[in-house]
Amino acid sequence: MSGTTTAKARLKNLLSQTDNRHCADCGAPDPKWASANIGVFICLKCCSVHRSLGTHISKVLSVTLDEWSDDEIDAMIEVGGNSSANAIYEAYIPENCSKPGPDASHDERRRFIRSKYELQEFLKPSLRITSGKSSASLRSSFSRKILDSFRVKSSENSEGMVEFIGLLKVKVVKGTNLAIRDMMTSDPYVVLTLGQQTVQTTIIKSNLNPVWNEELMLSVPENFGPVKLQVFDHDTFSADDIMGEAEIDIQPLITSAMAYGDPEMFGNMQIGKWLKSHDNALIEDSIINIVDGKVKQDVSLKLQNVESGELYLEVEWLPLDQ
Repeated sequence: MSGTTTAKARLKNLLSQTDNRHCADCGAPDPKWASANIGVFICLKCCSVHRSLGTHISKVLSVTLDEWSDDEIDAMIEVGGNSSANAIYEAYIPENCSKPGPDASHDERRRFIRSKYELQEFLKPSLRITSGKSSASLRSSFSRKILDSFRVKSSENSEGMVEFIGLLKVKVVKGTNLAIRDMMTSDPYVVLTLGQQTVQTTIIKSNLNPVWNEELMLSVPENFGPVKLQVFDHDTFSADDIMGEAEIDIQPLITSAMAYGDPEMFGNMQIGKWLKSHDNALIEDSIINIVDGKVKQDVSLKLQNVESGELYLEVEWLPLDQ
């Protein structure tokens, strides 16, 4: 019994990660299902499509109702969650293809999920595997190739596709003096967008000085632009109200990181700076440091197009070739 309890606790802990709080395929909140062999958490609507693919492609389990083996949980943890898996399974999404949203039709979900997992259309060609293998072999191949792909930077290119050069870990620390959007307060949450990717924090009820301390992951494409940041007030019965926005220029961080190479070879030191100016949202110069072998940057932003509000972030660069 204790072993089962421990296994469920490990699974629950993995599900509580920020990137796993939304369906890997459509972004619907609070997924209660998972594909144990692929390593993603999914919602009920996407779950039905996964089941139709067959267990040799996607072995669907309920997070709360099914019994999980230690090996299945180990495999989920090894993949690392929805953001890590999507950085691989959605590495080459064509420009004319978009992910379904939470309100997408069954046909839209089916087409995207089949392309993503069964047909492997968004994988790098070197990662594609044949479906003729046994289900155990297939699961092993998927997990192994996903993990290997994070250790080796791809040199492949494909016209009209997106290739990623690294990961951006953004810790949303806190907000201060945010704008009032309800009677006397707001229910804020933060949304980050880079390319076609969107991630968000949890909603904090009735708080104009919220503390999130949540880590969000974004894959950085070769032709990257700034990260768009938006703060919203959650409304139950109407559209969420905007509470300000800003852009994060990640060029100084990535340029500094690449100039120094492996940060583990250096001691703690400053390696770059994103300068405050009239055309950005910085409250003060944003310093880029090597800290304990990692490239990090503290960012303080004054929210734009709003009457008040500041946001504090910690950003870390994670190259794919390390």
